[in-house]
Parts: sequence; C-alpha cells; structure tokens
Amino acid sequence: MNSATSKYKIFTDPVHGFISVPRDTILGLVHTPEVQRLRRIRQLGVGYLVFPGAEHTRFGHALGAMALMQDVVATLKEKGTTISPAESSAAQCAALLHDIGHGPFSHTLENSLLSGFRHELMSRALLQRLADRLGGESLQLALKIFDDTYERPFFHQLVSSQLDMDRLDYLRRDSFYTGVVEGAIGVQRIIRTMRIHPSEGLEDSQVVIEAKGVYAVESFLIARRLMYWQVYLHKTVIAGDEVLRSLIERSRDLIRRGNSDVRDLAAPAFLYFLEHDLSAADVERSEVVSAYTDLDDTDVLYTVKTWSRCSDRILADLCTRFINRNFFRVTFHQKEPAPNVVGRHREQVADWLVQQGLSSRQEAFDDAGYYFKSDVSRHSSYESVEDSIMVIEQSGNVHELSEAGDTATVGALREFEVKPYICYPKGALRE
Repeated sequence: MNSATSKYKIFTDPVHGFISVPRDTILGLVHTPEVQRLRRIRQLGVGYLVFPGAEHTRFGHALGAMALMQDVVATLKEKGTTISPAESSAAQCAALLHDIGHGPFSHTLENSLLSGFRHELMSRALLQRLADRLGGESLQLALKIFDDTYERPFFHQLVSSQLDMDRLDYLRRDSFYTGVVEGAIGVQRIIRTMRIHPSEGLEDSQVVIEAKGVYAVESFLIARRLMYWQVYLHKTVIAGDEVLRSLIERSRDLIRRGNSDVRDLAAPAFLYFLEHDLSAADVERSEVVSAYTDLDDTDVLYTVKTWSRCSDRILADLCTRFINRNFFRVTFHQKEPAPNVVGRHREQVADWLVQQGLSSRQEAFDDAGYYFKSDVSRHSSYESVEDSIMVIEQSGNVHELSEAGDTATVGALREFEVKPYICYPKGALRE
C-alpha cells in the first residue's frame, strides 16, 4: 500500500462507488458508537415494508453525504474559493454527523418518543458530546457550521439548505434502493455548477448555481416532489406509520394503568421512553441523550414482536398487524372530512372492534382511536421564501431560481401540497 492510499479508509458504496474516508478525525468519528448506531436505523423507516429493496440505513447515507461534501469542496476550490484543510475537515464532519440524531425508524417515531422533537436537536446534542469527548479543532468548527455561526455561512448551506449534501445524497440513494427511477438526479452536474458568491457585504457568503445548472436543479426539485408522493408519503408507508404509532400509544396507556405484562416484555432501551413523559426540552439532559443513543430499530422490533403475544387484545392485534404487514387502509380525500363524518367513521370502527372481539361495547369508542385516524400529509418541493436557490448568469447577475429558469415549473414546485386522509382497518367502514 502506497503512502497516498494509506491516508484513507475505502468504503464501497453502491450509490457513489468508492468513498475515501480520511484516516484522521473523520475515520475516528465513523468508529464511534454514536455513528455505528446508524447501521441499526433504517433510512426510510417502515418503507422497507413497501419497497423490498429499501433496507438501507442511516449509516450509508451519512457516508454518502460526507463523500458529496468532499466533492463540492474540491469543486469550490477549483473555482477559486479558498478553503483551509481545517475547514474541509470540519465540513466533512458536519455532513457525516448531520443526521446522527435520528431515532428508530427515522422520521416515523420522531414525535412519539419525545413530544415536539426534531432530530436536528439530538444531532446537535450528540455533536457537542463528541466534540467534548474527542476534542480537536475539526469538531469545534463543525459545531459552528452546524449552528450557522461560522463566519463563512456558505458552509452551513452545504450542510443544511435546499441544495445541501443531505438532500443530494438521500434522493439518489432512496431512488436506488426503492427502484423508483423518477428520483434519480444528476448529483454531480449540480455539484459541478456550484460556486460561492458574495452578498450582504461578505466576501464569500452564499452558494449559487451557474446558469448552465438550472435544468439539473429543476430536475432535482421535480424528483423530490415525485419521491415524496411515491415513496416518503406513499399511502402504505403512511399506513405502516400509523400502526406503529398506535401500538406505541396503546402501550403507553397500558403502562400508565400499571400493566406489568407490557412493561416486562419491552426492551429496556425502548421502555425508558415509554415510561417517561419526555419533550424536546429534555434533550438538554445527559441522561436522555444517553438513553437515546442506546435505542435503535432492533429494540422496537424485538418489543413489537414480543407484544404480539401479550394479554391485551388491542396491543397484541396492532403488533401482529405490524409484524405481518397487515396495515390499515389509507384513503386520500380532496378536503378534510367534516367533524360529523369523522365521528360517524369512528363509531363504525368501534362497531367493527366489537364484532372482531377486540373490545367491549363500553370501551369500543375509546379503543377506536387506535384504529381510526384522520390527518393530512404535507409537502413543498421548493421553499423559496425562507431558503431561495440563487442562480448566477454569465454576466454576473444573480437571480432567484424562478427568475432564471422555467417560471411555470418552479412556481408549481413552490406550491404547498396538502392531502387529507383517513386511516382505518379494511372492512371497518360502511361508505
């Protein structure tokens, strides 16, 4: 092995090919328990139960985002942006750790474990913990980049924005593993057309796209919309999410009532979050952060499997449904159903529960809350107001994407799509 090769650890990735991880702080981070835990968290939550190939994990995505950060840093340096070795290393650390705060089944349980929680809060807490434990300039600088307090704000844009390395990796990766070809995007085309441009008196403050990359960016936004409705918000994925959330809701209710059967069968790491009423504010507590890093998909799946044989009929049924992929039915509507319609549906589900022997007449209406849900799915492909994509023309003029590209296309992508839906057991409703 020559000296150049020995500076890197090579990972083989089916999406990006060979990924070179520097044998320094970054490889040290990869080997930490916090990052290795990402191997046990599926990237698409319950998506693997809909798309058989979607078994990929947050670990592969973390490496992919880091690899793309290497590529964009190299591109920007070629175009004249001065980036120090310390900045390059910190940017790669920030990309590697940007999603380290995801919990089991990724987004599915984000608010089920801690109310009002976003995974970015835990990513920040774990990044701070790693910086305190490992030390070094790279992680301290990565924290500033993550917080958007570094004096060169374009680094934060590369980690968190409409065209960050996170989105560029996950769209291509999720498209590959699900087989949904509409999500394929020209990642390298977008990266190769990035450059840094001054604004607001700062010499190099924002990422812009060269005009020749406009169509690649528009294709990226279109692919994002298609992936959301075909994969991330697919109605069967929503159905799986609802079953998983319902069984957690039921288990919490039973634990509060003192049901020892449910408590005794739960994995300890999972039980901690079922027994404690936690919120986003609790992320500041070291005990909560430690408990969170002990939890992954394995704990949840083990617990759900054991609960499928518990004495409570409702919980056992919900868990059996999840294990055997016997999900609820999801029906989309043009508008949200009126309260009286929702009430009528819930009563029908209550009747169905009694007929199935899952609930008594006295408890059926309350129990129907675990089986009937009325909610909305929301998505916007391009949030131009809060985080615009800027395009630079050959003349040097800079415009927002809709002014530089196909206005009709970009305008449609800015619209916030809302799809109301109801979720219920098959055969439970009489339309």
